[in-house]
Amino acid sequence: MLKILGKASSINVRKVLWTCAELGLAFEREDWGTGFQSTETPEFLHLNPNGMVPVIKDGDFVLWESNSIIRYLVSRYGGEHLYAAEPQARARIDQWIDWQAADLNRSWSYAFLALVRQSPLHQDQQALAMSCASWSKHMTILDRQLQSTGHFVAGEQFTLADIPIGLSVNRWFGTPFERPELPAVSAYFERLDERSGYRQYGRNGTP
Repeated sequence: MLKILGKASSINVRKVLWTCAELGLAFEREDWGTGFQSTETPEFLHLNPNGMVPVIKDGDFVLWESNSIIRYLVSRYGGEHLYAAEPQARARIDQWIDWQAADLNRSWSYAFLALVRQSPLHQDQQALAMSCASWSKHMTILDRQLQSTGHFVAGEQFTLADIPIGLSVNRWFGTPFERPELPAVSAYFERLDERSGYRQYGRNGTP
């Protein structure tokens, strides 16, 4: 059986859990990370030299990096409905997955750590304001994309891209700051709640 190493509250672990739910894929999960088993042990670093979750074990195959994991799972376990085989359609999905990791995540990182985690290392008000502004800018880009498709990030159908982006949208609405009105994002947020995988794993790791 597939084994997932990582605590359920981690946004990157939740990408993997939600993907498994969409695939109907059984798994076992072990708690690793802050507050649980340390990811700095030789045992864990042998699996992932970065000392981060998630890691999966699929038989003898070990893989880390959440976006690589979810791409692997849909490719191996019949996820063509989530991750198109046709090159241009797949590239469109990959484009938004990579945008979330490289651009959207970077924009909200400081604000989330300051406002939700209350990190004492992230209380510079200028840096916080810049992060909130950048986050709003990137969410406005997403709002325009959702207005264009009318449904999901990469088109009319739910795809793999909606998993990482959907988790970021959940984080957007869960962070206490003054947000611009983005009606397409708000409608998308409600649309995601219709999916059982999101309801189970998309809400900060709790049903």
